[in-house]
Amino acid sequence: MERRTIGATALEVGAIGLGCMPMNWAYSASRRNGEESLRALHTALDLGCTLLDTADMYGPFTNELLIGRVLRERRADAFVTTKCGLLVGDQHMVADGRPGYVRRACDASLRRLRTDVIDLYQLHRADPEVPVEETWGAMAELVGAGKVRALGVCALGARAVRGSGGRMYEGTIRQLDRMQQVFPVSAVEAELSVWSPEALDSLLPWCEARGVGLLAAMPLGSGYLTGTLTPGQGFEPDDVRAHHPRFTAEVMAANQPIVAGLRRVARRHGGDGAEAGRGDEAGVGAGRDAGVGRDAGVGTGVGADDGPGGGVTPAQVALAWVLERGRHVVAVPGTKRARWVRENAGAAGLRLTEGDRAEIAALPRARESWY
Repeated sequence: MERRTIGATALEVGAIGLGCMPMNWAYSASRRNGEESLRALHTALDLGCTLLDTADMYGPFTNELLIGRVLRERRADAFVTTKCGLLVGDQHMVADGRPGYVRRACDASLRRLRTDVIDLYQLHRADPEVPVEETWGAMAELVGAGKVRALGVCALGARAVRGSGGRMYEGTIRQLDRMQQVFPVSAVEAELSVWSPEALDSLLPWCEARGVGLLAAMPLGSGYLTGTLTPGQGFEPDDVRAHHPRFTAEVMAANQPIVAGLRRVARRHGGDGAEAGRGDEAGVGAGRDAGVGRDAGVGTGVGADDGPGGGVTPAQVALAWVLERGRHVVAVPGTKRARWVRENAGAAGLRLTEGDRAEIAALPRARESWY
């Protein structure tokens, strides 16, 4: 697995990480399986997908507990990022940026993760009632105490104030500038995919100018860009996609040309453009089944049987596109299945051609926003 560096201290991680949220929260509750998720985590580490992305609110708490079972055996193999700042109730989420809460949340995450240090501790959401400098200062103290190695910001909250073009992240960037005055930001986690490229306008340039890593959340569009979701198929009531505009039957059908374009690119690299059995995966992306590192022919660097039927898949094309956005970009697709982890990892070896890039650039803009 290719290694990439994030932050001023050059923290090293695999170019593709693993989003762990689908294992315990937000997607297809009836299909969750603890043992299967453990296999996915071990597979990721075996393949060099070292960054494991979680948060105390996932579950809540159960996602960190699950990862802790793996870290107990393989702490040296993993780069762990977790988050604080959001409290989850039955019907709501509330931001909490009080310094005392931050300190208690970190200690609790360390216990659940069964580790003595968190590699990257992210602020999940800024508390409008607490100056961000106070929250960030409390997090910086955790670095000084040796409980945290580096700090990051989850910018997914920018969705709530989505404007157009580069304006989407204006508020986030102003906040990041304030944080930088207190303590260095090592990474920003934000949505980035073929159908959600807004971070490219201003957020990624801000990160690149400062050596800050961009953790690309939802690089597979919560499963849509895998091409396995059928318009009108419906989702379980507790699946977040059941309540969002991009996953209505009408909008899913309207966005099919994007998936069709990814399929065409995949076919040029020896794929059949189809993926079976991926419709239940989502989170900060998805994944699939593959052998990795075998000779693919056609010069792609992806194993010949990286896809279900051999060759390259649309999702691998989508991940390769994300990785090409910059040397400090790390794709964080989420899944709970080892077979999808293996296929995701195979995307790190896929090299897009100029023709591929031109075709992807010409794809229509997605209908509706994720939020």
